[in-house]
Amino acid sequence: MDPSSGDFSRPTPGAVSTDPNEYKYELQCHLGGGDFDTDCLGRQLECTDGPDGEDGIPVTWLSRPRGVPGAVWAYHSGPTCLFDARPEDLLPRIAADIQREFQNLPINAGTVTAQPSPHTLRGAETNFYAEAVEQQFDITMFGQAVHVVATPVQYTWNYGDGTVFGPQPSMGGPLPQDRWGEKTRTSHAYGETGDFQVVLTTSFQGTYSVNNGPPLPIPGQGQFSTQPLTISVWRSLTRNYADDCNTSPQGQGCPGAPITR
Repeated sequence: MDPSSGDFSRPTPGAVSTDPNEYKYELQCHLGGGDFDTDCLGRQLECTDGPDGEDGIPVTWLSRPRGVPGAVWAYHSGPTCLFDARPEDLLPRIAADIQREFQNLPINAGTVTAQPSPHTLRGAETNFYAEAVEQQFDITMFGQAVHVVATPVQYTWNYGDGTVFGPQPSMGGPLPQDRWGEKTRTSHAYGETGDFQVVLTTSFQGTYSVNNGPPLPIPGQGQFSTQPLTISVWRSLTRNYADDCNTSPQGQGCPGAPITR
């Protein structure tokens, strides 16, 4: 952050912001220079008892389009409280660590459903689909209240037989039972029999705000995986039998006879 202007940016070398705006904060009742709005001071937000028990300062957040010559600062949000003895050092510190914190959040990757399940047939299309939702978290970083929103944006399917599909934006969807076996965006046909562990990895895009300040994008994405879903793949055989099960009870096709998988 530039202490003279209040502007802040991510210090990570080579990082590119996806936010079209830039932000700065001003004291809630500050008119510029050494002047303050007397009426505003009478109803100024009280910033006491912060996350670490310290007092903060009431601020208003402003924004303007990034990289636009002559762009004017305009009201964005607030008033809200900023808790830090040196707020000019606070936001870059949080920006530098927010991606790591995001990856360590207990974000639920979602659930996986297979149709049919838990058994399917070799060579037939098995429809897989996911259910994942936006999630919100409140954490503390450097003594500041940070609100994080995680939104699912991409999905990668590992079907357990060496086939991986994604990352791509479709989570798939359910089919009515009379349409099971149809090819879908996220379906898969297994070429061999056996038990396979299907794992979905969901990529989440995040935003964060500090002390109810403006939402800012979290660089990159966080990847989170589901617990494996076991799918048993069987083969289907059609045979004509001439044996009499009364005389040959263990013959192929007779009740109780071994089933070939």
